[in-house]
Amino acid sequence: MRSRFTARPWIGLFTLVIAFLACHIALAQDLQSFEKKITVKVLPNGLTLILCNRPEAPVFSYSTFIDAGDVDDPSGESGLAHMFEHLAFKGTSQIGTTDYAAEKVALAKVEAANNAYEAEYLKPVGRDPQKLAELKKIFEAAQADAQKYVIPNQFTEVAERNGATGLNAQTGLDETMYFWSMPENRLQLWAWLESGRLSDVVPREFYKERDVVMEERRMRTDSNPIGRLTEQFLATAYVAHPYGRSSIGWPSEVSQLSATEAMAFHKKYYVGSNVVVAIVGDVNAAQVMPMLEKYFDKVPGGPKPEDLTTVEPRQFAEKSVVIREATQPFYIEGYHRPSYRDPDDAVYDAIQDIMSNGRVSRLYRSLVEKQQIAAEAEGFSPYPGAKYPSLFAFYAIPLPGHTDDEMRAAIHKEIEKLKTTDVTDEELAMFKTRAKADLLRGLADNQGLANALALYQTRYGDWRQLFLQLDRIDKVTKADIHRVANKVFVESNRTTAEIVYTPTPKTPQSAAQDKGGAQ
Repeated sequence: MRSRFTARPWIGLFTLVIAFLACHIALAQDLQSFEKKITVKVLPNGLTLILCNRPEAPVFSYSTFIDAGDVDDPSGESGLAHMFEHLAFKGTSQIGTTDYAAEKVALAKVEAANNAYEAEYLKPVGRDPQKLAELKKIFEAAQADAQKYVIPNQFTEVAERNGATGLNAQTGLDETMYFWSMPENRLQLWAWLESGRLSDVVPREFYKERDVVMEERRMRTDSNPIGRLTEQFLATAYVAHPYGRSSIGWPSEVSQLSATEAMAFHKKYYVGSNVVVAIVGDVNAAQVMPMLEKYFDKVPGGPKPEDLTTVEPRQFAEKSVVIREATQPFYIEGYHRPSYRDPDDAVYDAIQDIMSNGRVSRLYRSLVEKQQIAAEAEGFSPYPGAKYPSLFAFYAIPLPGHTDDEMRAAIHKEIEKLKTTDVTDEELAMFKTRAKADLLRGLADNQGLANALALYQTRYGDWRQLFLQLDRIDKVTKADIHRVANKVFVESNRTTAEIVYTPTPKTPQSAAQDKGGAQ
């Protein structure tokens, strides 16, 4: 008779298999049902509208997906995509201003004053401090004059006054997204607002927002040890591709960005062929599509911008970054991997899940529970982006009394197990079940579905790939994981970065104070 302790793993695996099959059947049905609910319309200007009718509640959520992010910042203008996200909330020629005709003239004077100030400031030799101070005063006066016409935050207030919730935006390396939810009887108002900020943008309060972004950088990176470390980590891992640039922008470049450059970025990337708008909720395509076409047809047309052609050369030697300061130690390492279009993309998802998904993951069980040397330990991929070849990264935060070297050795031990020993049937089944369960949960939420539809329509040219990815997950095998791990997780393909706790050197004054305190 089989012991119940011996049989228990098989009972668990059987449960996972049943859950896996249930998810697969449910998703197959969902694809068929969603095809009946979803309408896709490509407008003459190239903009794609996706509508998914879910009439269960009188609300809708949307996602406007721009296929441009920080990676598309022109050379010398890092931070520009993020700056434009800020501009998108400043209104249009019809909202956010008391008198646009006068404001337009005032904004032109601001730009001329900025150009004059910048020309003097950037002189390599012969800069005149007195002239620079005078030009700065003229620039500040021009900004103050333009500010007279601004109705602060009117765009946001109009949306929220009409029931908008979750109103936000985000700029990633690969894309920029705008999104919120709203009552369905405000759909036309939304269409006016959203199409307006795509087609009728005004560089209002640009230099004020530039200061805001500079402060964001100081908080997220300059004053944050892990922020500084990851910035240096990526700059070391990449020698050619823009993924190695600061995502929020280098200080010397952000501080010199101009409204003229922002408008040039908008003209190139905010064209219909580079925009997908997905709307999910109580929206009947037959009834609302003509109205949506009327508004979104105003977005400028033009060819879709070409993808980046720079290819990161193969890394052939391990690289490292070490920051020494009196702060929490931290260890991270990364390995170059292909983009999301690679046939092995789902295999990387499997490795991430098995190594890092929750308390049953290998890294957590080994470093946190068993050895008790780390407070956290995870792997994540793709990083920092997905559109182009990226990194598979691992990190660990050592507990007091433990070191980055221990984190490195422990992570490498788990990687070697992955390379030399097959994962278990249960681990592989758990990955597949969790992946499908996560997708099902995402489909249940209007905002999550809108984001996913826009993403997959942009990346694959067909929203159905959101469901068809399950086939790729189903096909992942133990041999695939073994093969990919041995191909990618090699020393010559590795970049490491760490914070090593180093006490701050004592100054003569602090040493004297310590001595006095000891007495």
